[in-house]
Amino acid sequence: MNLSPRFARRIRPFVQYELDAATQRESRGEFGSAFGHLERAHVLAQASTVEHVRVHWAMFGWALRHNAAGEAIGQAWRIAGAALKTWLWVPTGNTGGAGVSGFKPMPVPPELQRCIDVARH
Repeated sequence: MNLSPRFARRIRPFVQYELDAATQRESRGEFGSAFGHLERAHVLAQASTVEHVRVHWAMFGWALRHNAAGEAIGQAWRIAGAALKTWLWVPTGNTGGAGVSGFKPMPVPPELQRCIDVARH
């Protein structure tokens, strides 16, 4: 876990890129692809409490806009968990959607791992 403000500052542009891509895809009606970018943003954001909460908030908004009640409820819980427990532990690579256990580690795509590595150093 990297809790430094420096990491948060350095990972933010990568997270923002994915959030912007999600917004663009959603505006074109590509809802599944949009959520996929939110999941990528989550993988990047996990080690920063502020960024982690920000991504879950974006996922919550997506769920509300698409009347996905289960996803919205799951994201409400995840927002609280991200705010309170990111400093303690997060499962590496977890994509953050309500359909995935919040405790399940997952592989990190190589291109996202490179972004994380850049932000850590």
